[in-house]
Amino acid sequence: MSNSDSKYDPNNGSAPQDTSRRRFVGKALSAGAAAATVAWMPAFQVNASELGDAPTSFPSQVRLYRQAFQNWAGDIKVDDAWTTSPRNEDEVLQIVNWAFENGFKVRPRGAMHNWSPLTFQPGQNASGVLLIDTTTSLNKVQIDASTQPARVTAQTGVLMQDLMAKLETAGLGFISTPAPGDITLGGALAINGHGTAVPAPGEKARPGHSFGSVSNSVLSLTAVVWEHTSGRYVLKTFRRDEFESAAFLTHLGRAFITSATLQAGPNQYLRCQSFTDITTDELFAPPGSGGRTFASFLDSAGRIETITFPFTRTPWTKVWTVSPKRPLFSRPVFAPFNYIFAENLPKLVTDLIGDINRGISAITPLFGAAQLAAVQAGLVATLNLDIWGASKNTLLYVKPSTLRVTANGYAILTRRSDVQRVVHEFVKRYDEMIADYQSRNQYPMNGPVEIRVTGLDTPSEAAVEGAVAPLLSALRPRLDKPEWDVAVWLDILTLPGTAHANEFYREMEEWVLSNYTGDYAQARVEWSKGWGYTDAQAWDNPYVLSSVVPESISIGQPANAQWETARKILDKYDPARVFTSPLLDKLL
Repeated sequence: MSNSDSKYDPNNGSAPQDTSRRRFVGKALSAGAAAATVAWMPAFQVNASELGDAPTSFPSQVRLYRQAFQNWAGDIKVDDAWTTSPRNEDEVLQIVNWAFENGFKVRPRGAMHNWSPLTFQPGQNASGVLLIDTTTSLNKVQIDASTQPARVTAQTGVLMQDLMAKLETAGLGFISTPAPGDITLGGALAINGHGTAVPAPGEKARPGHSFGSVSNSVLSLTAVVWEHTSGRYVLKTFRRDEFESAAFLTHLGRAFITSATLQAGPNQYLRCQSFTDITTDELFAPPGSGGRTFASFLDSAGRIETITFPFTRTPWTKVWTVSPKRPLFSRPVFAPFNYIFAENLPKLVTDLIGDINRGISAITPLFGAAQLAAVQAGLVATLNLDIWGASKNTLLYVKPSTLRVTANGYAILTRRSDVQRVVHEFVKRYDEMIADYQSRNQYPMNGPVEIRVTGLDTPSEAAVEGAVAPLLSALRPRLDKPEWDVAVWLDILTLPGTAHANEFYREMEEWVLSNYTGDYAQARVEWSKGWGYTDAQAWDNPYVLSSVVPESISIGQPANAQWETARKILDKYDPARVFTSPLLDKLL
């Protein structure tokens, strides 16, 4: 049955859309909706039975309710999305097959820690969309430490911080992961979530370790796919050495993964040192310069992140060093999220945020200085200038209470020897643009610039002979450029709704795409962040969506392993396009 044959039209159900929405809001308010304005995660659920407008024939044993959806930056909000919480994979199949028969789209809902509109786009209503909350029950974890390397099989609703905690108890871990702990495994796999790490001098990946994204640690995964013989959606497991698995390893939400088996290596102990006394002129100096440059830290430790606040000249630089034993002056930490000053901003900073939100943009330089001062004081007051501990305790540092900003993002594939050139050119261009906008009394960027470096999703780091590279990963190696061995991640953050922000992002994107080219480097978009800019909004530039993005994945790859290959595989296993969204319909 195709979607055109569906039995249920969401716009012609038992209650009109606007009436249903008013009923939902009323119930939500009585259930404590006021709390939702304080907490990030939606704080209320209203059961379908209380609303009286449940879609017909929905599986009776599966809980169905309306709940708000809100992404990380808060600029995508849907207040009455049909949502369900399956208890197991069998119920997932019942839900998906019901959605297919009734003309609904299905979107997984994890922690919603994402910027790009892979689930909903700004202004979209919830009609005809069903969210599956994977976090409530689809979060089981099993560890097999008897294999070499060790393996962990996890359902995709598990939070990364919980997965890493369970691995730690078994003496296992990942080399690097995204800084937020409150993202799900499924979310990380959808957008090839990454951290910051390349091999330090003399360091080689031990069995179970990968310097690429989380996707590169996958050994097999189980997805909900269309089975032509039965005419239903079923579960299918793809091994990493099966070519079609390459489309699912990073799928952008165009598939539904229920579980994955990943490799894990011996847990590393890391020393994390913070510096706020290195100027941008020294850190991002031209290639070949001496001193404490970005590349010098990368060459010595292999792990670095810089956070530069607007209109300041001394970034917050974090350097992680593999240290099996605690260095003498390092403070041991036994839990993650140690930078509590980032969760409890001083009143001066919050007051400035309020002023900027009211359109007083000229205080942006003061805001940048206040953010840096808060970091400098906080690092000293909390004894966090030099900390040491198990990997998760130094790698995870972003919590839901961290300042909410929007962000653009690009991965620059290049040689490790060219990293300093990449960051020097980027920072130089950023400074020029900021000065130009300031001369016009415009301050579009009020958040920090973040720069990290990772290895690529090299299949040889996966413990499966014949492993394939993720087709859609921003970290997929260029086969025609084997010397390109790293990716530099460039992110610029600002408060949502800041005037002229999209114009700035559009101009910067044009420069990034034109500057990092040829034999030097190549830019790819960071799936979870902003890209495809027009002066009005992100993810809306037809040329970037239809040409730049597909070409960036396809160039330098075999004819049978390009963007179109991934699209065809994903279409094969979801021909009715149950797992899609407006943005994915444009892209894939």
